[in-house]
Amino acid sequence: MSQQRNFWMRWRVRTGYLLAVVYWLLSTPAPRSIFLGAILALFGLLIRGAAAGYLRKYEALATAGPYAFTRNPLYFGSGFLALGFAIAGGSWLAGLLVLAYFAIFYYQVMRNEESDLRHRYGAVYDEYAARVPLFFPRLARSGSESPAVSDRSFSWPQYLRNREYKELIGAGAGVGIVWLRLWIHG
Repeated sequence: MSQQRNFWMRWRVRTGYLLAVVYWLLSTPAPRSIFLGAILALFGLLIRGAAAGYLRKYEALATAGPYAFTRNPLYFGSGFLALGFAIAGGSWLAGLLVLAYFAIFYYQVMRNEESDLRHRYGAVYDEYAARVPLFFPRLARSGSESPAVSDRSFSWPQYLRNREYKELIGAGAGVGIVWLRLWIHG
């Protein structure tokens, strides 16, 4: 693992914990902001959940389901989670911090993972990357899917193996903590 990759992976988590504390202190949520933010976060969880049922890390290049529209549907869903929490907090400053964190760290993480996938799958990945955007999805599929995919349908067991349910638990806890802030601040 390169030194640059180590930096982004190590500091993404450490900075995320610090950001969560600062976000909580700066947030001034209202019932409406929490409700709107939770709706966006739920949409992000649905995207992530759909992607997790197709992802077989280190086994095959995922190009089916949400991966036919964006190479990073998990992070695209996480973008909706970040946007949801930015809105739920009811503070422009807290929201901008969350969105800046997401943009800075997750762009680098996507690039690092892209490098790993290119190394692992070579020309198959290059062909996939040429027709499917990195982050913002295309509205329609383009071309045929890669032959490296071993199973092209959603799998609940795969969703569970990828432990995506932890995102659901974490998002629920996050919304609860924002409600706690409303109760304390209110």
